[in-house]
Amino acid sequence: MFAFLLGSRVKGAAVVAAVTVFSTAMFSQHARAQSAKLDDATIAAIFDAANTWDIETGSLAAKQGSTSEARAFGAMLARDHTAVRTMGRDLLKKLGVTPTMPANFPLAADHVATMKKLHALKGIEFDRAFYTLDAAYHTAVIDAVTTTLLPAIQNAELKALVTKVAPNFVAHRDAAVALRDKYSK
Repeated sequence: MFAFLLGSRVKGAAVVAAVTVFSTAMFSQHARAQSAKLDDATIAAIFDAANTWDIETGSLAAKQGSTSEARAFGAMLARDHTAVRTMGRDLLKKLGVTPTMPANFPLAADHVATMKKLHALKGIEFDRAFYTLDAAYHTAVIDAVTTTLLPAIQNAELKALVTKVAPNFVAHRDAAVALRDKYSK
């Protein structure tokens, strides 16, 4: 669908941005569509995957970012989301809950495709695409958490953890938006 944009790095960044916006919108829509089927094990799997994917993109930016600002932001995302993922996994172990990803969850393949496109970008085009990705991704995760996942959580401890870390997702989104806007000029 976006193949006509593949001609240059600038166009490659546009592809990443377009795929990202599409994929993150799908994240929210898929979570809402699954809401009738959500249980704590499924919510935990989605939450874990969301953190893992941001660890992966953040780690890539920490290595591949063209500015110290991009590398520092990526490292911060990887560090913060690793801590949240660890807290989640420790809680699930304590509760005896095994995360169960929903059937036909298409976002894993979308993440792989986005990472492949990000790997192909260099310099400021990488940074711009990364900031755009992260802003859209955190927006979609915030929407899914607040409108679908959090209301469906049954376990009080899991709900408390998600509630506790939710403001960090907002802070990450706001920082990504500011960086995206700064470097889009």
